[in-house]
Amino acid sequence: MQELIPINIVIGDRTYRVKVSPGDEEVVRKTIKIINDKIVEFKTNFAGKDMQDYISMVLIWYATQVAENKNGAGMDDASITDSLKKLELQLDKLL
Repeated sequence: MQELIPINIVIGDRTYRVKVSPGDEEVVRKTIKIINDKIVEFKTNFAGKDMQDYISMVLIWYATQVAENKNGAGMDDASITDSLKKLELQLDKLL
């Protein structure tokens, strides 16, 4: 069994200590960077919300991307933009 290494990650201004396999560390760090970049993007577009709202928006966005990729849909800029617009409309309705 491969030894797990502890790493510190920051998501939405909170620090978490997680254990990952050394081979997965780079992927985890890249994923965390994407998540934090999206949080900043949502904070810019939806001023005045709290961090939990931003993290929820990113979670929905990320899960949507995974679901679309499993269905064989390729992700290009147009489809990402379209997905984000749909998500924004859904969130506007809920808020």
